[in-house]
Amino acid sequence: MLSWLSIVRMGLVQMCLGAIVVLTTSTLNRLMVVELALPAVLPGLLVALHYGIQITRPQWGYRSDTGGHRTRWIIGGMAILAAGGFSAALGVVLLPGSFALGLTVSILAYALIGVGVGASGTSLLALLATATHPRRRAAAATITWLMMILGIAVTAGVVGSLLDPYSPALLLKIVGVVTLGAVALTAVAVQGIEARLTITAPTEAPVPFLDGLREVWAERKARNFTLFVFLSMTAYFMQELILEPYAGLVFAFTPGQSTSLSGAQNGGVFLGMVTVGLCATGLKLGALRSWVIAGCLGSAAALIAIAMLGQAGPGAPLLPAVITLGYMNGVFAVAAIGSMMQLAGEGRDSREGTRMGLWGAAQAIAAGFGGLLGAAAADLLRHLVDSDATAFGTVFLFEAALFLVSGAIALRVVDGPRPASADPALVPGE
Repeated sequence: MLSWLSIVRMGLVQMCLGAIVVLTTSTLNRLMVVELALPAVLPGLLVALHYGIQITRPQWGYRSDTGGHRTRWIIGGMAILAAGGFSAALGVVLLPGSFALGLTVSILAYALIGVGVGASGTSLLALLATATHPRRRAAAATITWLMMILGIAVTAGVVGSLLDPYSPALLLKIVGVVTLGAVALTAVAVQGIEARLTITAPTEAPVPFLDGLREVWAERKARNFTLFVFLSMTAYFMQELILEPYAGLVFAFTPGQSTSLSGAQNGGVFLGMVTVGLCATGLKLGALRSWVIAGCLGSAAALIAIAMLGQAGPGAPLLPAVITLGYMNGVFAVAAIGSMMQLAGEGRDSREGTRMGLWGAAQAIAAGFGGLLGAAAADLLRHLVDSDATAFGTVFLFEAALFLVSGAIALRVVDGPRPASADPALVPGE
């Protein structure tokens, strides 16, 4: 089983993933829209492409299941991600001189980013799922995701400060350092971890990918958990593109105030993640299913409050409601990830990577779909009704309903406490 040090080392890989991906969602996005005066839909579609490519996650999980040596997929995927990250920066540099060439390079780059995240991230989670003691899974999920958030925050802040004054050469230099550093740190972080683990060899001969995927899909829990991941993550990401506009249009927040609001929400996410890690693993308070359901119900309640506050307008206490939403989102996210690692080992042997890939694909599709659905629904409703508060509030209420449905599914799909002697590989009725 993984030691705490090994879990932290694997968290460094998540930190590297976040460090490269945030360059595309923040720095390069801003350069295209502001410095190059391109329509915001362009970077939005490129980011959606990288999410769409991650539908290949089940394939990467299957490869790591059947071929073994997940370490090489983790490092190789990070190398592909790094190549995509640097190519994305190169595409931005090429756009002013030749839009067609720059766009072509950018499309290829974001496709590589999707492949890299899928290969490295899925293999990492599969290794965590197979080698983490059940009692440590909530803490492992907390550690790895907090380190990813750390990588996102530190990279965004440092790159932002170093990039001023902006020049294309400086951009390529900084992105080159970040991407090469991520590959090097990943290789060092995972070196030797898998070799020291005692993992049971597969008891069956490898089957073709589609057959393996069908076998996993035939498992009731795996199928229902896929639905849970898609619905809950759609709800999670629906507010991503509309919360700050809502604060500005309905509550008269300035750009600086709405940015601070987003920061406060992320602070709440951080606290929620820490809470689950400390309570579920350190203090042994509550099963993961209880934390998942609590996170879903709490997120729904916070969204309902945010929608209702819109009717009061400027001066209403939006900030506490948004912090609460972030906190409950953090509780839900870490508990769901811990449950994912727990369920990945249930059912047919040697399918952990395939299951993690299936759920990762559902999460990636939901992330892209949820953000676009929230923004499109808000735009449509603003044209249909006279009140911005009602338009946005309706979207938040729909999001709350999705969280309630997700909580009901979690009640049936996620395991509650089980006897210490129970064999997690035995899943009745499948």
